[in-house]
Amino acid sequence: MGHFIHLKAADGFSVPAYLAQPAGKAKAAIVVIQEIFGVNSHIQAVTDRFAAQGYLAIAPAMFERVTPGADLGYQPEDMTAGMGLKTAATALPGAGVMQDIQAAIDHAAQETGGKVGMIGFCWGGLLTWQSACTLSGLSAAAPYYGGGMTAPSEVARQPKCPVMAHFGEKDHYIPMDGVNAFAAAHPEVTVHAYAADHGFNCDQRGSYNQPAADLARERTLAFFADKLA
Repeated sequence: MGHFIHLKAADGFSVPAYLAQPAGKAKAAIVVIQEIFGVNSHIQAVTDRFAAQGYLAIAPAMFERVTPGADLGYQPEDMTAGMGLKTAATALPGAGVMQDIQAAIDHAAQETGGKVGMIGFCWGGLLTWQSACTLSGLSAAAPYYGGGMTAPSEVARQPKCPVMAHFGEKDHYIPMDGVNAFAAAHPEVTVHAYAADHGFNCDQRGSYNQPAADLARERTLAFFADKLA
């Protein structure tokens, strides 16, 4: 359904992004932020599914500045490679990848003339939270199991748009005491926890949990329908 285009970030960098268009006029737009595995087949499928719901959906390639064309699977060696890419991307000077996300938001808004939401998974969940707090043009954000979101420096941020956050109760990367502390510090954020592990939304991972994924998707679609109308 989708295809790759190139966006231009504020510093002139060319950012590939997977773009999926709805069948008719887009009712709004969704920016999809990848895990540590690149804009792979799973992220493309997520993006396509939002287009099928009537949204223009776009997934910028968050590793392009460190390794062009990164596309990983979910084996242990992919996890190791993805962690290395994430570390390199996080260490970029200045605005780093955040300007690539801003370029995707701006493109989505210009193309649709409507509101823009964001969803992200794992590292993308953290980037979604950071985007909701620091970038412009977002009307809603839905981070999934955002690694690092419960760190004190992240809890201290204040979102500029409505946020619905999804976590797994069995996620050993993000203990529930941290999730509970985040929720207590941010009563304005809707926080959901599921009897599931990290990565429960990804049907290509062993931790996939269909009931949790379906419920989180239902809640997220209702959230976007409300906030992006």
